Amino acid sequence: MRNNIALVTGASSGMGKEFVREIAKKYKGLDEIWVVARRKDRLRELKKEIIGTRVRILPLDLMEEKSFERLKKALEKEQPDVRILVNASGYGISGSFEFGTQEDASGMVRLNCEALTRVTYLVLPYLRRGSFIYQIASSAGFAPQPGFAVYAATKAYVKSFSIALRQELAWREIKVIAVCPGPVKTEFFDRAYEQEEMKFYKRFVMANPKKVVRKAIRDARRNKAVSVYGVTMKITRMICKLLPGKWIAKIMDK
Repeated sequence: MRNNIALVTGASSGMGKEFVREIAKKYKGLDEIWVVARRKDRLRELKKEIIGTRVRILPLDLMEEKSFERLKKALEKEQPDVRILVNASGYGISGSFEFGTQEDASGMVRLNCEALTRVTYLVLPYLRRGSFIYQIASSAGFAPQPGFAVYAATKAYVKSFSIALRQELAWREIKVIAVCPGPVKTEFFDRAYEQEEMKFYKRFVMANPKKVVRKAIRDARRNKAVSVYGVTMKITRMICKLLPGKWIAKIMDK
């Protein structure tokens, strides 16, 4: 018999870590949760706190080509039924594109877009009817963001890809949801704002990751295409739908 599993990337911290915790609580029919991240020590700590569901550690760096081959081989060997896929790996660096580094810019595209797409592609043959795919996007993807240009663009890709993939997989009854929170209280922002101070309004609307993940799970069960946490971010999404992108960019630049 095949094991029913969840596979979570970016599981060593932030939203990925919270997803592992919540999946272990809410999805009792799983045999294993596969946790993917480059920091093995963090994954070991997470494994200790998960009770009732086996946790398989896959210490993979999704910026490295060999990691995708290792994941592919693990899937081919185990032939699991993947009931839940969470793509939570990603990072952002704030600041002017002109004065940032080429490595940071290309790295965000590789991890936030390419790695997410490749993991989805590798896992897709093992997803079964009624499975869930959670793609961690961001409210930053609603409109262009000066000072966060590349990151916002990568998350716009994730949102667009998720909604299109959702339609393609509808016949298989696989639910794809783009999770689009605003700022979330995780160490993501420690790295994102190393070079400059975070704008005050982002601190004001900072959300609790546990609440964001719980809402995402509820929204997925309600078959929503996009999960947006909080009234402020919902209003932001509406404004971004109504105003041209160039206007939003000018407003945010101020």
